[in-house]
Amino acid sequence: MKPENQAAVFGRRKEPHTVIIARGNEIRHFTVRPWVAAAAGSALAAVAIGYLLATSYLVLRDDLIGAATARQARMQHAYEDRISALRAQVDRITSRQLLDQQLMETKVSELLARQSQLSERNGRLGPVLERATAVAEPAAPAKTPDKRASLTGKTIEAAGAVTLAASSDAMRPFSFWSTRSITPDSESRADRADKLFVAINKSLRSIEDEQVARIGTLAENAYQTADAISEALEGAGLPVDAGLGQSGVGGPLVALDNPMAFDSKVKELDEALDTLDRIKTQARKLPLANPAPGHSISSRFGVRKDPLIGMPALHSGMDFRAPFGSPARATAAGVVTKAGWNGGYGRMVEIDHGGGFVTRYAHLSKVLVAPDQKVVAGDEVGEVGSSGRSTGPHLHYEVRRGGDAIDPLRFIKAGKKLGQYL
Repeated sequence: MKPENQAAVFGRRKEPHTVIIARGNEIRHFTVRPWVAAAAGSALAAVAIGYLLATSYLVLRDDLIGAATARQARMQHAYEDRISALRAQVDRITSRQLLDQQLMETKVSELLARQSQLSERNGRLGPVLERATAVAEPAAPAKTPDKRASLTGKTIEAAGAVTLAASSDAMRPFSFWSTRSITPDSESRADRADKLFVAINKSLRSIEDEQVARIGTLAENAYQTADAISEALEGAGLPVDAGLGQSGVGGPLVALDNPMAFDSKVKELDEALDTLDRIKTQARKLPLANPAPGHSISSRFGVRKDPLIGMPALHSGMDFRAPFGSPARATAAGVVTKAGWNGGYGRMVEIDHGGGFVTRYAHLSKVLVAPDQKVVAGDEVGEVGSSGRSTGPHLHYEVRRGGDAIDPLRFIKAGKKLGQYL
């Protein structure tokens, strides 16, 4: 069968491509199969595409780098702006907290200064109040001190510690990333601290006002007591220094919160106590006590009918009806000038009280003191008797000034009025 017929019957057979290379007497041939050709084409296509991509990258690289750089710069600028805003917020918060701390430190310093002032005042008030209690109010019960006026340094220091704690709480360290957690709660702490300062200041002001008011009251009481003693002595016709116990009213207005107000009040109280002390000292030198307390008067001072001869005569003293042996007491402090027998006085004691005042205690049954002996009011100087020119047991009592006899009853009445003050 012919090849044409075979091809018609069995189909045409594809022969592989053959490459024949002839060189001189040498002949070589290669058979190129389809898959080899496909692989070679694919490799060439890949190389071409890679070349094109590399060329495009080299051409567009500057633009890509510029875009990336610009985007990075924008991101950096945005981040820096955020950092600047956060730093500004931190600076504002720090400044506010520093200002709050400065204000709190200033207020604490003020409280500590007022504490020192109050402590100093309490130190000065202690002796003054003791003196006022001893001089101005000897017969009145001691007043209970105000507990608030005795505020101790520990109480103020505790308050200062509270304020310092509030200050340190407001100034707690914080980190950069904690700025978002800062809320207006710090302002509420400041408000609470302000309220605490206001309360403490109010308490301190109340204590200061009470101190000044107490001092003013004591000064007024001292002047009133001095006036009462002076009026009682003048009413009895007894000597009193001019100007003692006279309290005038007037002067410039000094505010209570003035730093000099306390000093001026203390000075006024000192002057009032000095005045009262002087007039009390003067009054205590006067023979104002009763030489025979509890016994009635049998004969007064003045002209009377003499009990022995029945003729009118001057009675230079007053007689107290007292049983034999009853005590005769000194009516004021002084020095004994005579102690013994003295003519018609019988056994007599004479006491010099200074200022020209002398008292005599006559018709004693026994003398219990000696010349130049010092006595105080109430000391027993002798015992009642009937020695000398006497008709029976009694105490003859005289008060003399400059050698002249004075009615003793004036002194005794004045002494009864002044008993509550002396």
